[in-house]
Amino acid sequence: MSNIKPEDFFKNIISHSKEYGFIFQSSEIYDGLSAVYDYGQMGVELKKNIRDYWWKSMVQMHENIVGIDTAIFMHPTTWKASGHIDAFNDPLIDNKDSKKRYRADVLIEEHVSKIEDKINKEIEKAAGRFENFDRTLFRSTNGRVKEYQEKIDIINARFKTALNNNDLEEIKKIIIDLEIVCPISGSRNWTDVRQFNLMFSTSIGSVSEEANTIYLRPETAQGIFVNYLNVQKTGRMKIPFGIAQTGKAFRNEIVARQFIFRMREFEQMEMQFFIKPGTEMEWYEHWKKIRLSWHLSLGLGKEKYRFHDHLKLAHYANAACDIEFEFPFGYKELEGIHSRTDFDLKQHEQFSGKKLQYFDPELNQSYVPFVIETSVGLDRLFLSILSSAFKIEKLEGDETRTVMSLPAALAPYKAAIFPLLKKDGLPELSESIMNSLKFDFNLAYDEKDTIGKRYRRHDAIGTPFCITVDHQSIEDKTVTIRDRDTMKQSRIKIDELKSFLDQHVGIQNLLKNL
Repeated sequence: MSNIKPEDFFKNIISHSKEYGFIFQSSEIYDGLSAVYDYGQMGVELKKNIRDYWWKSMVQMHENIVGIDTAIFMHPTTWKASGHIDAFNDPLIDNKDSKKRYRADVLIEEHVSKIEDKINKEIEKAAGRFENFDRTLFRSTNGRVKEYQEKIDIINARFKTALNNNDLEEIKKIIIDLEIVCPISGSRNWTDVRQFNLMFSTSIGSVSEEANTIYLRPETAQGIFVNYLNVQKTGRMKIPFGIAQTGKAFRNEIVARQFIFRMREFEQMEMQFFIKPGTEMEWYEHWKKIRLSWHLSLGLGKEKYRFHDHLKLAHYANAACDIEFEFPFGYKELEGIHSRTDFDLKQHEQFSGKKLQYFDPELNQSYVPFVIETSVGLDRLFLSILSSAFKIEKLEGDETRTVMSLPAALAPYKAAIFPLLKKDGLPELSESIMNSLKFDFNLAYDEKDTIGKRYRRHDAIGTPFCITVDHQSIEDKTVTIRDRDTMKQSRIKIDELKSFLDQHVGIQNLLKNL
């Protein structure tokens, strides 16, 4: 419903996720563990389907991309070589009054976002007054919008310089000068900014005295880089080629918040694409287009996505951008596309003493490949789909329904089968239909409550179709099938159900949009 405030809408999503078995607070019976979540029976199916779609589109649909699954534990020198031990830090700042801790860069970025919101409001107001409204012209001619944009440009330029110089005093001064207050206390009583390393450490070894310190991986990419030569040789891969991986990563976030958007334990879906040096900008633009197209294939709305170039490049990159998504709490990073140069492979060459080069038969020479990375957070992607699908619709009179308009190919259940009554042979026929389809589709069987309540229950978990078996079904071997989004019903022959579901809920319906 359009009159719900964004913050209330987001709270509704969180409570709905728990009520219908999508996401639970981890260790809830012990009052939970901050920023750690468990996926329930509905959530694990939706998450698996998202992961499968990414894998099929990234690996199966590309002949020159293969997948691997590397260990969470890696030799500690891996993280020295990658720069994580020395440089994997976030700028931390505390408010002395509220005792709350914040990422200094996020405070500044959120302040800039508020100014951008003012620009968008000015544009939307003007667009509502004029036909054939030219947004670009309005931006360049409207005095107030130009003033806002100049503020953003000044802040960004100053912030970029401070980040590049690792000038923590200047970062604090920007926060003071912008009069940024603590959201809890409302005060500007800030500590100095300091760096905070995000890696979790643990010990390995059979006896604690002999244990060595190792780290839980903060990203899955390094597992790909250290296996680059293994995959290239055993797979007889020719450049350009990619290696894909999905898996858990761990970061001791300063501030983990906004539900599953920022967690300490999360899952990444990454692909490292190995290319000839000098071709990286061409491939960088290529993968930007490919990845945006993939997100658009989900049908969540083109207007919800935008590219955002990084103000500060990571130590390994010569170009980087994010695909941002409009979450209920604003535009935030969903996927990163980075030109990582040859930094990682050269670092691992240096620290391991092993050559990680590729012999190019066309050039008759060896070189260390450059790399283009695409990295998307599976949990964030889950949240983007969940928040876009969640709707409270007004029906006749005062009645409403809660519906999850999930992409049909990703829905936890593809269909639910209902016997109209628990007698007269209807349950038996329903079960036989279930048994004939369950090898191809994940189905639900539900015979409790009225048909109307069963419909509402499956609307709320996003089941695309409900199939009702009634007395006519026994007579003519047809069933009623109801569409989740339109609520329209029609009769269909039982022996046509498989082809119908293939056509409407198969993952090929998403793949053909690429």
